[in-house]
Amino acid sequence: MPGPAFDEMWGGEEGDGVRPPYEEVASWLENTPHDELLQRQDAAETIFRKLGITFAVYGDDAAEERIIPFDIVPRVISSDEWARLERGLEQRVSAINAFLCDIYGRREILSAGLIPEELVLANPQFRLPMTRIKPPHGVWAHICGTDLVRTGPDSFFVLEDNARTPSGVSYMLEDREAMQRLFPGLLARHKVRPVEHYPDTLLAMMRSVAPPGAGRDPCCVVMTPGPFNSAFYEHSFLADRIGVELVEGNDLFVRDRAVYMRTTEGPRRVDVIYRRVDDDYLDPLMFRPDSMLGLPGLMDAYSAGNVTVVNAPGTGIADDKAIYSYMPEIVRFYSGEDAILPNVETHRCREPDALAYVLDRLPELVVKLVDGSGGYGMLVGPTATAAEIEAFRARIVASPERFIAQPTLALSTCPTLTAKGLAPRHVDLRPFILTGATGSTIVPGGLTRVALTEGSLVVNSSQGGGTKDTWVLHDGGRR
Repeated sequence: MPGPAFDEMWGGEEGDGVRPPYEEVASWLENTPHDELLQRQDAAETIFRKLGITFAVYGDDAAEERIIPFDIVPRVISSDEWARLERGLEQRVSAINAFLCDIYGRREILSAGLIPEELVLANPQFRLPMTRIKPPHGVWAHICGTDLVRTGPDSFFVLEDNARTPSGVSYMLEDREAMQRLFPGLLARHKVRPVEHYPDTLLAMMRSVAPPGAGRDPCCVVMTPGPFNSAFYEHSFLADRIGVELVEGNDLFVRDRAVYMRTTEGPRRVDVIYRRVDDDYLDPLMFRPDSMLGLPGLMDAYSAGNVTVVNAPGTGIADDKAIYSYMPEIVRFYSGEDAILPNVETHRCREPDALAYVLDRLPELVVKLVDGSGGYGMLVGPTATAAEIEAFRARIVASPERFIAQPTLALSTCPTLTAKGLAPRHVDLRPFILTGATGSTIVPGGLTRVALTEGSLVVNSSQGGGTKDTWVLHDGGRR
């Protein structure tokens, strides 16, 4: 089992006193009756329900659209802490883009022997057609959501990289709006850096990577698989906030190697597609021929340089958790520097020694599918039953290359409102990094996910987790 968790408001197990970034929040919590906090919590739920902020859970036949639980106690990050995270995230995303450019091009990192060729070239997320395509301005991963965990005052680790179609930014924005409605006085007493400009920054990034022939006013769209997708709320939310059309595959067509959108005023040329459709379903002429979600001929238009796809097809290989385990080497290879934000120690079950180590210590480890997401297909050894551990052991032995394992970290906790009062709950953080033609931008904050079940380390909404507003303070922290 992991050791005692670091509490971000109170510090270590011994109770060091309120940490400076939380002084105002701690005072507010102490002076606000518990019943009033619960009433505000209910008001937040009402706001979210009226706005339709929901998600669906795949594989649950009885599930309805659910509201993401929102905790009204904010998570607070100091300006110095954020400055370090920002530097590390910029370094990491730059390396991810360099890696993607390299493996779909000269493959120098493979020639150097730093990563096994088969791990890249035989990876299900490697897209061979992209070896013939160079994305406009050389940007592959335009939008990254990098999951961070904290284990101590100065100890941050990258848990995983999300470079395909990262989700959650709508909850970041809606959480801030809810706090502004419910606690304007508390926000006013802090110097909290804004996140509201994210849609404008996203649109500026999209416009910056438009093909050279797009002109001064490129047409941008958000492409969704449709209303049955678990993240459809976010797709429609973002299209509305950035002021572009939300389209499905059948709203578009390809003519003369260019993409057009059907409108009431006739066809309109499309220059940039922010796609929320997975690679396999993106173009039935190139990938899965049975896909009804994509656009036939999209990849041909893309290869002709007539449309930009955000994120580029093939970026999913940077999501792969076996590739993740090589990120320290990847960062060093492309930047010449050590990674500012370290990885969590990772054991690749495809390697015999690592496999033996993992099988011997399953009750102590967290085991994940290399291509898994959303908290599905994973084992949290310390909280699993003996039967669950043995069933998972059989899966690993049958296909060891599909799994990685990590130690069970003592994730930091933040005070969280419960029916009985405030209680520590484990959290992670997903900042969003936008990369366009002129470089990367990180909105100060991100999505804090919280494991609402006592003792749980699984923060994913699909597994019962909730969210918090993330406050990054300006220098000084309070007004």
